[in-house]
Amino acid sequence: MAERQTQTTGSSSSSSIEKTFKQVVTPIEEFLHQETSSGILLMICVAAALVIANSPFYPVYDTILHTKFTIGTEKYYISQSIQHWINDGLMALFFFVIGLEVKREILIGELSNLKQAILPIGAAVGGMVVPAGFYLVVNPSGPAANGWGIPMATDIAFAVGIVALLGSRVPKPLVAMLLALAIVDDIGAILVIALFYTDTVHLGALLFSGFCFLLLVGTNLAGVRSPLPYGVIGFIFWLAMLKSGIHATLVGVLTAFTVPARSTVSGHMFSEAMTDLLKKFQDQIEESSDSRMLNVLRNSKKQALLQSIENGVHRMESPLQRMEHVLHGWVSFTIVPLFALANAGIPIDFGRLGEILLQPVTIGVIAGLLLGKVVGIYSFSWVIVKLKLGNLPLGVTLSQIFGIGLLAGIGFTMSIFIGTLAFESQPEALLNAKIGILFASLSAGILGYIWLYKATSR
Repeated sequence: MAERQTQTTGSSSSSSIEKTFKQVVTPIEEFLHQETSSGILLMICVAAALVIANSPFYPVYDTILHTKFTIGTEKYYISQSIQHWINDGLMALFFFVIGLEVKREILIGELSNLKQAILPIGAAVGGMVVPAGFYLVVNPSGPAANGWGIPMATDIAFAVGIVALLGSRVPKPLVAMLLALAIVDDIGAILVIALFYTDTVHLGALLFSGFCFLLLVGTNLAGVRSPLPYGVIGFIFWLAMLKSGIHATLVGVLTAFTVPARSTVSGHMFSEAMTDLLKKFQDQIEESSDSRMLNVLRNSKKQALLQSIENGVHRMESPLQRMEHVLHGWVSFTIVPLFALANAGIPIDFGRLGEILLQPVTIGVIAGLLLGKVVGIYSFSWVIVKLKLGNLPLGVTLSQIFGIGLLAGIGFTMSIFIGTLAFESQPEALLNAKIGILFASLSAGILGYIWLYKATSR
């Protein structure tokens, strides 16, 4: 009986292992899968934060977020609230991964070919300029005008999550278009944060930040491929930028641009070396009579061969690819959900909800995200296609681009991030902006889903 159970378990395990090794997933498929899953987790965290903020537990929630956390020595230290550590510290890793994605897209993705890149770049520019214009029409002057950057951003996790619900109805080139558009959108949002949401600049710290960046470039040129030096120098870079007054999230992107993206061996050399190592490993299997799972642990030659195979894979795989693969899951499933929990907790006075929705900041955010995004993306795409400056991806129609424009109105993560910078000293305006972001993002998700469902076929 026990033997039969062992055989059954072994058969199941073998089947599972075989399935794992046969499953070949491209980087873009892995990216989409993680973004879809993280989008669902993000929705859960937003809902949880809203429930907590409008429950008797809100004082505890608020106290935790504003609890000071200090690192450093007695003389040199940084003391920030937990919410600030999430927004300024952990989000630097979020921007680092965005930087890796941007570099990959520029080198080999949708943005690597100018003719191919014109459409998503143009659509993204329209999706940033027009929403900002819509906001400024409603808030042309005064402190409220500082929020013009809020409706410029698109939350890729939410947008991809909605697209995933449509399954095979959405052509893959349209998904690639959405990803490229969102990445250009991220570049624009990062530039806006760096250039327009900085109050004071400390020249000494800024010059030291520049030195750190040059050191990272030198590390790349010297052929260093270990992630450790980039991590250590990047952390010092982040501290210097934090002291300079410029928002430290810019460090994440600049550090990512210095990470090597090339392999150290050619494909032919790698293939020959792996074939030779695998043949030697097969010879060791045939020589060994021990068929149990521990047979690698018992055989030093097998251990050495496995280590050589691992080293070969690391030399073939670029540091950029390896870092993106390792960090993307942490960012998608830990950092972004934490950001949502820390920033989406909005205590809503439902008796005043109608009044809040009529506030200029709220109207400007809703108009920018819900109307400005789709008008900007669709109109710029239409002009580019009609003037034959760029072509629509194969199987994609302008009607589907309109649907993508609607989904781009989901501006949750980056929009709230810019909102916290724009209205850091204006809690009432920040509250109005967050409610506008939630209302517009929910509406854009529903409308975008319905439109794309109608504009696509199974």
